[in-house]
Amino acid sequence: MKHITAVLILAIICAQNLFAQFSVDAENGIVGTTYNNIRIPGDTGTRFSLTNELEDDLSYFYRIRLNYTHNEKHFLSLLYAPLTINSSGRFKKSVTYRDAYFPYGTDVDATYTFNSYRLTYRYEWIRNDNYEFGIGLTAKIRDAEILLKSDGDSAGKSNIGFVPIINFRFFYRYNELFGLLIEGDALAAPQGRAEDVLGALTWNYNNNLLLKAGYRILEGGADNDEVYTFSLINYAVLGFIFTF
Repeated sequence: MKHITAVLILAIICAQNLFAQFSVDAENGIVGTTYNNIRIPGDTGTRFSLTNELEDDLSYFYRIRLNYTHNEKHFLSLLYAPLTINSSGRFKKSVTYRDAYFPYGTDVDATYTFNSYRLTYRYEWIRNDNYEFGIGLTAKIRDAEILLKSDGDSAGKSNIGFVPIINFRFFYRYNELFGLLIEGDALAAPQGRAEDVLGALTWNYNNNLLLKAGYRILEGGADNDEVYTFSLINYAVLGFIFTF
């Protein structure tokens, strides 16, 4: 009986140590756009702006990440980050978008969707009482669509694509309560670029819960014969990381 009890206690301790390496990282807040310039097709369409020529609304956003850390060095995560921004107004010129034509002065509603699904592996090179730093690779799947509608016509361009990007994380622990977190995914190439970076202040509420508040930037796009699209999107972020 003593042996069985000892084995059960050891199994519980091992299970707790394993389970404690899982965490949930959630964010929400308000998102707005600095610029969102589009031309589709990229070589023959009309270039227009969803921010300067139309009026875009501030939108609510959320994103959820599931994390697993092994031996405090190997970090693995899954991210779901949906994003939809609506714009409306009148173009100050005639616009050709795909096979649709929107004359000058036409009332237009636009929907910009950029949903992101990411699998990340990161190796934590530095991990001590004050500093943490890691770098790795993210496999990103984007599910994007730009839709224009008017009373007379409508057109949309959707794209599902795979993008490999560099992941990084830096954390500075000022004291037992407060810290600075900078993390994100970023990569530039001849085909285009993508940056999704968070800067946030953190508050260690307890051993399991870390609260964060800060600013996230999502920027990038592509320029080719098929599409020209570049955007800069700003996030006001409130979130938490809960470790089990």
